[in-house]
Amino acid sequence: MNLKPLADRVIVRALDAEEMTKGGIVLPDTAKEKPQEGEIVAVGKGKKLDDGSVQALEVKVGNRVLYGKYSGTEITTKDGKEFLIMKEEDIFAIVN
Repeated sequence: MNLKPLADRVIVRALDAEEMTKGGIVLPDTAKEKPQEGEIVAVGKGKKLDDGSVQALEVKVGNRVLYGKYSGTEITTKDGKEFLIMKEEDIFAIVN
């Protein structure tokens, strides 16, 4: 992947949606919810502050994160891989 996010943006690969409920019912594609968990694959340099300094991002490549259901912009690379580009502020938590 030759994408490099700018400023306080990150590139996230969404994890696959659940295909089966806890009760064992298999969900068709139309019933699956949009995933809200993903893995950071690239990060920008950080947020530029009013005084001109750059505040480093809290997330780093490899972190699993939770984000809003409709956060970010969906992109598809030439080789068919799908990613989300979003600001760090759209990320709610890092999953340990």
